[in-house]
Amino acid sequence: MSAEIRDPRFGAVVGTTIELQQLGTGYGFTEGPVWHPYERHLIFSDMPGNVMRRWTAGGGVVTFRQPSDMANGNTYDAEGRLLTCEHATSRVTRTGLDGAIEVLATHYDGHELNSPNDIVVKSDGSIYFTDPGFGRMPYYGIERPQELGFQGVYRLARDGGDPRLLVDDFGQPNGLCFSLDERQLFINDTAHGHIRVFDVTEDGGLANGRLWASLHGTGEGGADGMKLDVAGNLYCCGPGGVHVYGPDACSLGVIRTPEPVANFTWGEDDLKSLFVTASSSLYRLRTNTPGRKLF
Repeated sequence: MSAEIRDPRFGAVVGTTIELQQLGTGYGFTEGPVWHPYERHLIFSDMPGNVMRRWTAGGGVVTFRQPSDMANGNTYDAEGRLLTCEHATSRVTRTGLDGAIEVLATHYDGHELNSPNDIVVKSDGSIYFTDPGFGRMPYYGIERPQELGFQGVYRLARDGGDPRLLVDDFGQPNGLCFSLDERQLFINDTAHGHIRVFDVTEDGGLANGRLWASLHGTGEGGADGMKLDVAGNLYCCGPGGVHVYGPDACSLGVIRTPEPVANFTWGEDDLKSLFVTASSSLYRLRTNTPGRKLF
């Protein structure tokens, strides 16, 4: 598959030759890939299929959880517990090491959350998640009226409790990731096709939000999953594939994909394999710079 190189640094970060391998296909809409560094498996979601799947190098793709309450975004906390955003239930859940599922969040200010979408964990154990309305749309969720009059970004304390609303002026907040030093939080907006960055305050809040980059290019797809590699380069889903930015917000180029991309994560022992969830398929490619280990 081709790469659209916009800056010479793209080759050092990603590579000049992109070899995209299809690991599985025939799914409804893939999302939420997350790599387990010790058990060496990838979990990813298929919202319309109401199933979460697991890929291993030796066993391929098998069912992990079905039904999944139309799970979307996933991540791990420092203890290796799986955190999941659910479209069908508007919940954020945590799966313990014993497999028991604990509900962390369902409502804000007495109203049901829209449909938690993507999720990250700060080093202090606090949890941040986006809450657009996609899970209340047909096919990607269960069609039903929205109780909240906005699409927000929230923070949960390490052990749960009521979610704290941090920002409520997004069209459709989606992907999010911390800077390497966790002093900033990047959040993209599918409705506006851009990435904003916020300063993280001492109490875990967000301040001084400003535009960081606008996604532009040809092809299908929009702002969705987003992550940083170990050098601080930011990868973000966008038109035509996965867009790559330097720490200075310069667009380095686009990893072109045959299907619109919803999310991705790095995995395997050296964390240089980029697993890409793109519509009906799961893909893998190699990058020169590794991703970041979750725990």
